[in-house]
Amino acid sequence: MLMERFFRLGAGAIITFMVARMLGDEALGTYGVVMVWAAFLAPLSGMGLNNLVQKMASSQSSAEQSRVYLQTALWLRLLSGVLFGGLMILGFALFYPHYFQSGPWQISTLFMLQTFSAMMLCEYEQNYRGHFRAVALSKVLVSVLTLAARIIALIYGAGIDMLLLVVGIEFLLTGVMQYYWYRRYAADEPGLQLRWLQWSAAKALLARSSWIWMSAIVSVIYLKIDTIMIEQMIGIAATGQYTAVARLSELWYVIPATLAARYYPDLLKAYHQSWDGYLWILKKRSIQFFALAVVIAIAMTLTAKWIMLLAYGEKFVESATVLQIHVWAGCFIFVRALISQHLIITGNEPLSLLSHGVGAILNVLLNMWLIPIYGIEGAAWATLISYAYASFFFLLFAKSTRTHLWQLCKVKAKPAAPAVTPE
Repeated sequence: MLMERFFRLGAGAIITFMVARMLGDEALGTYGVVMVWAAFLAPLSGMGLNNLVQKMASSQSSAEQSRVYLQTALWLRLLSGVLFGGLMILGFALFYPHYFQSGPWQISTLFMLQTFSAMMLCEYEQNYRGHFRAVALSKVLVSVLTLAARIIALIYGAGIDMLLLVVGIEFLLTGVMQYYWYRRYAADEPGLQLRWLQWSAAKALLARSSWIWMSAIVSVIYLKIDTIMIEQMIGIAATGQYTAVARLSELWYVIPATLAARYYPDLLKAYHQSWDGYLWILKKRSIQFFALAVVIAIAMTLTAKWIMLLAYGEKFVESATVLQIHVWAGCFIFVRALISQHLIITGNEPLSLLSHGVGAILNVLLNMWLIPIYGIEGAAWATLISYAYASFFFLLFAKSTRTHLWQLCKVKAKPAAPAVTPE
């Protein structure tokens, strides 16, 4: 799974490098803005259902009821993908009409094909069952094909529109492959059928996911709003410079996202067995995640100028100081990947929304203050400060999470016998 995520993100990085070198920082800024809007669409259509579906499906007393929850979630995500994809096209046309001058169909196709990311629920189901390899390798194959298509397109003089179309096709192919492996490994399960869509299950899912859904939307706002604000306050060329830095810094975020998805079933099973055992695993993984993030941040800080020169060329070297600031935000993102799992497992979804909401407000205010003074370096500082609060320090402001954090610190070794899981 880690190899697959690294390959896909690495493919995106290669395209970023090529666009910067072949088309310039303004073209890279345009590409970055469109992809930020695609990032906004992801949580809108995702509905906060990814990890929650496995928790609710696994707690059902029968296989049939588990199937109802999974298929209901799939239908909800497909329908929301079509709805929000259409709204995203209208919103983008309203705010950026000049991007549609060469024809709106490439950007529109990207947003609509993103609907197939709903099939990620099939991948999460296979992860829960322990089928990691085939799904990951098929995604690598899709990434190889689409990466080759984008490279060929750039070599033959294609512009940003063609790259966005290929990204949309990648969403389509990935979704088809995820569904294929679900049907392959669950041959006794029926395919996706409307008869398994039950409104009682939908209400139960949405009642639990509403906090996570809103939290994910706000999370993307505070993670990506800096790109939009830079474009509005400084210009598209500065956006391209910042996009180049963010691509390198965020390249590492695939590690906590992948490992957290891998360890989520283990955490969920440990929670059902023993509270102390669950805390011990959570503490162990948190230390590992944070230590790895610090090592990466130190290495990137020391080599930032060489990395920018090698990846983007002389024109982008001045942005190395921005990378040296921005990369330290990853220390908090790494830990947040596990904290998000913890909030879902312990039923503290509202805190996830609150933390991301305050983080988004903090990020916007800091950007408004720092960008006019320090330019894209100010945006990097705003990112670091807001990420630090929203990813970790918010734990100190709620009684339940303060208690859990204190209990986590006191756990010294793996408990010898299961304890009673608290209500």
